[in-house]
Amino acid sequence: MGCVHGRCCSRYPTSSDGDSKDFRQIGAGKSKHLLTQRSLETISIPSRNFKLLYSVLTQRGYYPDQPDKENEDSFVIKTRLQGNPDIHFFGVFDGHGQFGAQCSNFVKNRLVEILANDPTLYDDPITAYNSAFSATNSELHDSEIDDTMSGTTAITVLIVGDTLYVANVGDSRAVMAVKRRNRIVAEDLSSDQTPFRKDEYERVKKCGARVLSVDQVEGLKDPNVQSWGDEESDGGDPPRLWVQDGMYPGTAFTRSVGDSTAEKIGVIAEPEVSVVQLTHDHVFFVVASDGVFEFLSSQVVVDMAARYGDPRDACSAIAGESYKLWLENENRTDDITILIVHIKDLINSGMDGTAVANKSVASPRQGKGSADVSMHTESEMYQSIRTDVSDTQGPANRSQVVVPDQHRRPFELVGWRLAVLCEEYKTSKGLLLLSVWC
Repeated sequence: MGCVHGRCCSRYPTSSDGDSKDFRQIGAGKSKHLLTQRSLETISIPSRNFKLLYSVLTQRGYYPDQPDKENEDSFVIKTRLQGNPDIHFFGVFDGHGQFGAQCSNFVKNRLVEILANDPTLYDDPITAYNSAFSATNSELHDSEIDDTMSGTTAITVLIVGDTLYVANVGDSRAVMAVKRRNRIVAEDLSSDQTPFRKDEYERVKKCGARVLSVDQVEGLKDPNVQSWGDEESDGGDPPRLWVQDGMYPGTAFTRSVGDSTAEKIGVIAEPEVSVVQLTHDHVFFVVASDGVFEFLSSQVVVDMAARYGDPRDACSAIAGESYKLWLENENRTDDITILIVHIKDLINSGMDGTAVANKSVASPRQGKGSADVSMHTESEMYQSIRTDVSDTQGPANRSQVVVPDQHRRPFELVGWRLAVLCEEYKTSKGLLLLSVWC
C-alpha cells in the first residue's frame, strides 16, 4: 500500500534475480515497460530428496500520469547459498517513495549477500535473518541513496533442508497452499504489518506516531475516531503514520527497510519470522508484492494457482487478474511481482508438519482482502495438496490482462518465452484487452 504519495506510494518496476542459480532482474533501466518472466526452473534438496519447481513474473504498473515510471518491485532467487545444496533463498521487494527502485534493488542485493556470508546461517537461521535485516537497513541509511522518505518492504523465504524460514518486513505476503481434507486452503506464512493490526498500531503510537487516514488528516473525518475496520473494507483510505507536527511521511505500513524519517516514529526493519516444517502434503507457496493482494485474497490466489500444474501459467494468470482488477477499481495499477514454488516428491520423515513461530511473529490476524484466511503460527498443522506438474492447461484457460492503449508495444521478453496473442477491441474505458497465452 505504501506511502501517501499517490495514495499508494510512488512505485516503479525494477528488478529480478537469478544464479548459483542467482536470479536478479535483467535489463533494469533499459526498458520502462518490462514484463519479466523466468523459465521454469528446478532445484533439488538432496538431504531430504525432494525438489522445488518454480517460476516468477514481474510487471511494471500502469501510471497514466507517469508513463516512464520505473518498476519499483524487484525479486531475488539465490540457490545453493554458501555452496550448500540444501539452502535456497527467495525474496520479493516492493520499493516506495522517490527513490523506491534504488532502495528495492539495494536491499535485494545486500540482504542475500549478508545472509550468504553469515557462518551461523545453517545452524541458526533466525538469528542470521535478524542480523541481515538490521545490517542491510544500516547500510542503506549510510549509502548514497536518499532513504529519508523512501524504502522497501521485503517478503523472503529461506529454505534449509525441509524447513522454511519466512521473514517479513512490510505488507507484501507469503502464502502456503495446504490440504484440509478434500480442499486446498491458503495459509498465510506472513502477517501484513500495517496500522490495521492492533499490536502494530499500539507499537507505533508508543513511538510517537499519529495514526490517521488521509481524510482524517485533511479534516474530512473525525481524527479522534481511531477505528478503521479492516483492510478489505477500508483499504481505499487506510490509516497511515504521520509525525506529530507534520503531514509526512504518511506510510500505510508499520515496518520497512530504509525510510529513515518514518523510523523515528516506529517504522522499523525488524522482521517477523515464522518457521514451517514441510511435509509431503505441502503443494506450493506463493511470494508476492501487495500489487497482487490489493484486490485478491490469499485464498483466491491459491485457488487460481492450483488450477495450473505449471507455475509459469499460474504466475501469468494471477498477474493478469490483478492487473485487470486494478484498472476496474482505479485509474492506474501497482507494480506486480509473483513467485510460485512447487514442492515435489517430499516424503514424510516422521515430522508432523507443525509450524513453529519465532517469538517475533505476530498473533494471527486477517490480512488485506483475506477475511477467510488467517495466519497460523503456533502448534498448527500445515498440510497441503500434492499436484503433479503438467502442461494440460490449454490457452482457453489462460487469464486476460488489460493493458492501456499507449502500452500497445511488443513486450520485452527476458528468460522464458512469453507469447502474447491479442484480440483488440475498445472497452468503455478505452483500454486494449490482451489475452496472455503462455
